[in-house]
Amino acid sequence: MDTASTGDRRLLSCDAECWKREKHACRLRSGCRPDRRYYLPMMQITKLDLGYLWVKRVVAIFGVIVTAGSAFATGPMLIHGHPAYIVLLAVTLVVSVIVAVRSWSVPAPRTPVRRGRRVVQAVLIALSFLVIAAVAWLVPQSAEAPALAAMKSDRTVTVMEDATEIVMMPMGVESPVGVFFQPGARVDARAYSAILRPLVESGHLVVIAKQPLGIAFLSTGTFAMARAAHHPVTRWVVGGHSLGGLVAATDAETFAGAARDPVVGLLFFASYPATNIAQVNVAVLSISGSKDGLSTPAKIAAAKPTLPAAARYLVVKGGVHAFFGDYGPQEGDGKPTISQDQARAEIAAGSVAFVNGLDG
Repeated sequence: MDTASTGDRRLLSCDAECWKREKHACRLRSGCRPDRRYYLPMMQITKLDLGYLWVKRVVAIFGVIVTAGSAFATGPMLIHGHPAYIVLLAVTLVVSVIVAVRSWSVPAPRTPVRRGRRVVQAVLIALSFLVIAAVAWLVPQSAEAPALAAMKSDRTVTVMEDATEIVMMPMGVESPVGVFFQPGARVDARAYSAILRPLVESGHLVVIAKQPLGIAFLSTGTFAMARAAHHPVTRWVVGGHSLGGLVAATDAETFAGAARDPVVGLLFFASYPATNIAQVNVAVLSISGSKDGLSTPAKIAAAKPTLPAAARYLVVKGGVHAFFGDYGPQEGDGKPTISQDQARAEIAAGSVAFVNGLDG
């Protein structure tokens, strides 16, 4: 049995009560009896380890606050958006709460943390910051009044919505040409219902994708599924706003030569392709705003060589990036010189004329 020394040793009982109270310091040994006692050395936690503990506490509390705030800011989109963001919010909140509770309720370690464990802790803390930052950044821009009104069914248009898409169907004779549309990054899919509804009133089925986390690149397979599901449509126009247009261009390139239900048209809203699709056999209409601060006129002009030679261009004079949907102003955008109602009417009219021209 060890003998006691002064200052750095403490008398611990190895009975059950001691183990409950001192489980971080008491070590039961083989053959220990409830009435036996051991003198075990007590080592102080280092400042670095204490710092890690406080950082973990702060990150966990920060995660709870940011997640709750993001959920509040998202509002109705928690119901109307793709469920991937709800799952991300829920997981982040639950993990943050658990870590916060444990970091405050469990005593600090009484022995220095091993170097390997410190590295793991540092990596986990860094990843936690990234996830929490992503949760805040991914808060979507919600649809506003004109689009919300266009989401209602009436005698001419039926609107259906589920977790992954919005389907707008004409009540009269349906054209064999349908439209599949990809929203811009982190924009409520409903925000495009008003600007696309005239297409439905002209007889075309319109499907608006709900993208996981509001990112078009995470929705690359949705057109293939919609194409298989909506059999009355025999020819498709794919379109998209901003980042959504890049994915639409990829779908056009993939399905332009399909033997069944091919893509026959590509509709850009303030967008352009990421690759050269000049040789793809599809009709193209590029609609842009002269005051767009994101997909600027210079960028639209620079992308012209990557589009088919017969591509058509419509410039909305005084229009900006955010006028291609009803979701409010967008950071980095230009200043409009026309009303959004006027811009919406011009964009919708150009889109209808383009898609109607593919009916024959």
